[in-house]
Formats: sequence, C-alpha cells, structure tokens
Amino acid sequence: MQISDLPYPDPGVPDARSGPRFLLWLGRGQLGGQLKSLCWGMLHFGGVAGLPYAVGLGIDAVVDREANRLLLVGGLLVLIGVAISVGDAMLHRTAVTNWITAAARVQQLLARKTAELGSALTRRVAAGEVVAVSTGDVEKIGWFVEAVSRFLAAVFSIVLVCVGLMFYAPELGVVVSIGVPVVALASLPLLPRATRRADIQREKAGKATELASDTVAGLRVLRGIGGEELFLGRYREASQEVRKAAVRSARMWALISAIQVVLPGLLLITVVWYGASLALDGRIAVGELVAAFSAVATLLYPLRHFEEIAMAYSFSRPSAQRAARVLSLTRTDAAERPAQSGPVEEPAAGGDLYDPRTGLLAPAGRFTAVVCGDPDLAGRLAERLGGHAMEEQDADREGDGDRNGERDRDGEREAKDGPSVLLGGVALDDLELDTARRLVLVQDKDPVLLSGTLRELFGVPASGAVDSGAALAAAQCADVLDALLQSAPDGVDDPMDARITERGRSLSGGQRQRLALARSLVTDPEVLVLDEPTSAVDSHTEARIADGIASLRAGRTTVVLASSPLLLDRAERVVLIDDGTVAAVGTHRELLHREPLYRAVVTRETDEEQRLAGLGMTELEEALTEIEESA
Repeated sequence: MQISDLPYPDPGVPDARSGPRFLLWLGRGQLGGQLKSLCWGMLHFGGVAGLPYAVGLGIDAVVDREANRLLLVGGLLVLIGVAISVGDAMLHRTAVTNWITAAARVQQLLARKTAELGSALTRRVAAGEVVAVSTGDVEKIGWFVEAVSRFLAAVFSIVLVCVGLMFYAPELGVVVSIGVPVVALASLPLLPRATRRADIQREKAGKATELASDTVAGLRVLRGIGGEELFLGRYREASQEVRKAAVRSARMWALISAIQVVLPGLLLITVVWYGASLALDGRIAVGELVAAFSAVATLLYPLRHFEEIAMAYSFSRPSAQRAARVLSLTRTDAAERPAQSGPVEEPAAGGDLYDPRTGLLAPAGRFTAVVCGDPDLAGRLAERLGGHAMEEQDADREGDGDRNGERDRDGEREAKDGPSVLLGGVALDDLELDTARRLVLVQDKDPVLLSGTLRELFGVPASGAVDSGAALAAAQCADVLDALLQSAPDGVDDPMDARITERGRSLSGGQRQRLALARSLVTDPEVLVLDEPTSAVDSHTEARIADGIASLRAGRTTVVLASSPLLLDRAERVVLIDDGTVAAVGTHRELLHREPLYRAVVTRETDEEQRLAGLGMTELEEALTEIEESA
C-alpha cells in the first residue's frame, strides 16, 4: 500500500479484543511495508555497523604501509557511505509510509464505526475520548507501527557488530557482547513505572479535552447564565493536573534517557581502557583497538532505538486499547444473534414496525405518537426503533447521571440483551446497515447541523418524493430562511446558498430543531422516528408543525415520541409506555378520559391533583374542606 493509494478500499475487520491484539493486527496488515522498511533499515544499519571495521582495516594498512590495501579500504568506505545514505533515505520513506498508512487505516475504521453507531456512540464513550482517539491516539499508534521495523534493523546491526568483534578482536568482542545486552536492558525495570505515569497523564489529558469540548458546546448557555468563569476555573484546574502529570512522566523518561547515555559511556570507557592495555601488551593491533572503539561508539546510535520502541509501545498501548474499545462496540444490543444461513431479504414496503421488548406497534402508513413518562426511556426507545440501540445498565449510571457520566475503568458501557425491532416481520439487526438506515430514519432530540450552505444540509440520501421547499414549509422554517438570508454576505439572494455556522450556533435552539426536522422530512424514509421534534418551539408554531408533519407524511409510517398535547392530538394512534412496556393504546382524547397515568404525563398533573381527580363529589367536598382547614 502506497500513500497515493489511500484510502483503503476496505480497512478490514480489526481484532479489537485488546490493545496489543489490535497493534498486532495492524502489523500483520502491513507485512509488506514492514519488510521493505526492515530491508532498507538493515542496509542502513549494516553500513553503520561495517564502518568501524573499515576504519580499522584502513589504519592497519597505513601502519603496514600497504597502499593497495588502503585503496581497497577507501573503495569499501565509499560503498559503505552509499549504503548508509541510500538506506537511511529509503528507511525514512518506507517508515513514514507505514506510519501514514497505519494511521489512515485506524481513522477509516473509526469513521466507519462512527457512521455505524451514529448518535449512540456518545452513549457508550465520552465525546472527548472519541476526539482523543481519532486525533492523538491515531498518531501514537502509527508511531509504534513505524518504529517496529527500525527497531528490528537496529537489533540486526547490534548483533552484527558483536559477532564481527568476536571474530575481529575476540578479547574485546567478549567484553562488548556482555556489555551491550546489559546496556540495552538496563532501563527495562523502569518501563512499568514510566508507562503508569504516561497512562495517568493521558487519562487526565482526556478528561481535560472532554471538559473543553463540553464547555465549547455549551458556551452559548454558559454566557447566558454567566458561568464562563466557573468552567474556565475547572478547565484551568484540569490543565494544571495534566501539566503535573506530564512533568512526572517526563522525569521518568529523562531518567531512562540518562541511563541510555551513561551506561554506553561506561562501556566505551571500559573498552578503551581494556583495549589500550591489550595494545600495550602487543596482544592486539592498533587498528583492532580503533575498530573496537569505533564499533562501541557506533552502537550508541542503534541503542537509542531501544528507548524509542519502549516509549512508542508504552504510549501506543493505551491508545490502541481506547481505539479497540471504540471499535468493539456494535450497533445492536444483542450479545448473541443466531447465524443467518444466507442474506436477509429486505422487508416488503408497507410493513408494520414492532418492538418485541416494549410491545410497541406502529402500523404501516399511520401517524403514531408514543408517550413515555421517562425522557431517557424515550431516547433509548427511539434508538431501538432505528435498529442501533445501546441501552445503558443502571449500574453504569453514577454521580449526577450526566450523559457522559463516570466511566468504569475500561470506559465501556455494557448493553442489555434483547430482541431486535421488526419491520414487516424482518429483524432490523439482521439487515445490512445501509438498508436499515434507508428504511428507518431516527432524529434524536439533539440533532446536529453541520457547517455549510443550506443546500448542502439538504444534500442527503432521499427518495426524491419530497423537495426541500415542501419540507421547510412543513417544518415552519420561513423565519429561519429570513434570518439566514439577512446574515448572508452581499450577493447571496437565495437562502439555500446561505451558510450555516458550525453546529448551527448562530441560530436559536428552535431554529436548529426545525431545520433538522426539515432535513429528516426531505429524506422521506419508509419509517420516520422523531424524538421530541418540537420541544424548543412555541405552541403556535408547534401546532402548525404537527399539521405539516401529518400532511407531508400521509400514508407513510411516522412515529413521534412526545408529550405535547398539540402533537398527540394530531396523531392517528397514541401509545402509552409505562415501566418499559405498552400500558394503553388509543387516541389522545380517549386516553385523556380513561387513563390517569396518561393524563398525568401529558397535563403535568401533580400527585394531589390526580388524587382529587379520582374522587367523587362528596369525597371531593370533604377533601377541599380539609385543605381549607389545614390552610
């Protein structure tokens, strides 16, 4: 794989059982690139290893006054120089290629997983952690993949030097062969502590990144309540914790680097002292002493790669672990799915949508409203109806129950097993992801608007039956179009060419919500699931939007999770969900009269109001008398 061939046609199926397994899978996927890099590295380091012997032979030729041999040594030095230069250039080229291709593969895998999971991803992994994995962690993983071939080439040169000295100067070769492994492995006992400190630093950095991401996302709200200084102080404290952890980690790596300098220096002094005594005794020639000295001095270069590979692995292992954790997530909440004997056929058009877990049935071609007393349950139900739900276990909800919450040590949220949602009798989990997404579209309560023009916003896969104008009209976006046109630069006359800022932050919450609703209506899926699509608009606009949805989606299956009477009154069928199962079915007016729980959720009745509503006239008068006396 060359850089020009990126992106990968298919990045493959990763081994995401653990961080080391993921790194091994990446390495196996790039064996060709690693072998190229190793070969060029062996040429480069082989030239470096052969340089001391050529120098020693040259000195011996000068001492012996043999001009012809000196010329041969000169030619050998030229060849070694060419090998070092060419090998170094090509080693750098192939190693960088390995780094970029590994990083690109990981990014493609993460992008594919993000597209597969959608908004459910942040229910399992903090948004800041996702950002850290797709940026800094990708670089660290690529660093390790790139460093492996250079490390193996360095090991080859070290072995070559030691073996060469054993034949060229056996007495000095023994000393070098014993001393080099000691130097190379001396910092090994310090690596676990250095790795732990590096892990702490990355953990704190991830929390700081998450805090910064959340602060930026809620900056508009923070300014409204005057909370900028509070969150700035929190981020300042978090960044200081990162700085302290980084300093502690740097101290340990500085100690390891010092060992990698001091011990080779001591080995060099030992070789010079011992070699000088052997030369004085006439047991070795001057050229052999110079060759041994040069060989040990040359070893300082490949020995540095031991420190690099240790740092690369210690930094990439937790990064690979985080990447593997994200890549191991699945869009379904079933732990075990029965194997399919063949491809699953797409359900026939006009099939009912049915959730076996709750008993919810959305008949084909009808406008069904769902009322849940728990807003979190409504969000999870919407995800389930889309075929990619991930329901969090109560045991994972700690602290204040914040959406990102406290993660366990792995940072992973487990999913409960459960049957898949059925569309026309076919399980959505068994369908291809693209097919499931085309058939069922879910708009959550916090939709995201990407930056770009309004025309680009509506450039989504669609049936073509609904144009953008009709969708914008149904979502009551006339004032949004006017606002975009007013803020557009001169020369822009069509609101469809007006630009939307990042995440639509220049618009109000209601305007963003209506634009997202219009985008969903344009797609015209077979089944459209809307989670609180009008929670940020006023009642008059909400009534018109309800009429627009009912009119535009006539004859198409539409499920709206809401508790607004205006939306519920337009629905053809209303389903009440209580304690995770269907409690009642009917129209809005029917359920208001016969279901106290439904009435309490929709009208926001208090417990006292519910008790009074269930009393007879005589009991009601007595209760009112008691209330007056107590007052």
